[in-house]
Amino acid sequence: MSALSLSEFWQLVTVADRTAEPESVSERLKALLTDLTDEQLIEFDKQFSICMRQSYTWELFGAAFVMAGCNDEYGFSEFRCWLISRGEAAFNAALDNADSLADCTPVYHLNEQPYPYLDEYDLIAGLLYEQRNEDELPFVPSGLEQPQGKRFKDKPKFLKLAYPQLFAKYWQ
Repeated sequence: MSALSLSEFWQLVTVADRTAEPESVSERLKALLTDLTDEQLIEFDKQFSICMRQSYTWELFGAAFVMAGCNDEYGFSEFRCWLISRGEAAFNAALDNADSLADCTPVYHLNEQPYPYLDEYDLIAGLLYEQRNEDELPFVPSGLEQPQGKRFKDKPKFLKLAYPQLFAKYWQ
C-alpha cells in the first residue's frame, strides 16, 4: 500500500449517516483504520492533527457554544472531531464561515439536545498504532496555546449577530 492521500483521509473520516451514535462513528473509523499500514496510520494522524489545528479558532468555539453550550477545551476538541467527521466540504465551509454549520444537518441528539461531539475520535489512529507497535505515534505539536482569532462574546445579542443561522436553529 502507498502513502495516504488527502482524499483518502477525507473518505476515512467522513460519516455518511449524520444521525449515527458517536460510539458507532468511532467504531466505524477504527475498523477502517485497522486495514492501514503503520506509515498510513502516521500520515492519517498527521492529517487529523492538521485539521484539528486549522479548526482551533474562537469563531468555531463560538459556534460550538451556540449549537450545544460548549464551554471548555475538552468539549471544543470533541466538537472539532465531529466537524472533521462531517467531511471536507463542511469542514472548509466552517473554516470560512462558522455559521455555515447550521447547514450540517441532521445532528445526533442526546437527551433531546444537539450533540455535535465525537469523544476521542482524534485518538483512534494513535491507539491502533500503539497496539501494533508498543510505541506511540510521532507527536505532532498543535503549536497554539489559545484558539486563533478574537474571543467570541457570549451574550445572546452578540451571538445572534455573529451566528444568525446557528442562533435561530439552536439557541434556547
